[in-house]
Amino acid sequence: MTEIIISNSSGVPIYEQIKEQIKVKIVSNELKENTLLPSIRTLAKDLRCSVITTKNAYEELVKEGYVKNVPSKGFYVAKINKDVALEEQLNKIEDFIDKAVVVAKMNHIPKKTLTEILNILYEEEQ
Repeated sequence: MTEIIISNSSGVPIYEQIKEQIKVKIVSNELKENTLLPSIRTLAKDLRCSVITTKNAYEELVKEGYVKNVPSKGFYVAKINKDVALEEQLNKIEDFIDKAVVVAKMNHIPKKTLTEILNILYEEEQ
């Protein structure tokens, strides 16, 4: 599995960061159906976090239907409806943008400036 980046200063719990990044990799088809994910211990070691943290991330992914747990074999990417998963991600983006628009309006920041910020951030390399 490709790199997962953890931020200790984001305010988002680490398990949530792991879960969301794996979901994005599944929705984008970077992780394909039936791909074996790293074990809980291996992922924890790679990310330098606790096994409880990675276990929580995997359990959430199972609950949300992105991953399946095959006893004694590990965690695999589940078959998902890509359209439904993409819609979920778009809803999250809308929520973030909505909050940004509210803050911009409260501070009399023009739409043009907000659009410029979005364009700059979107074009930045991650």
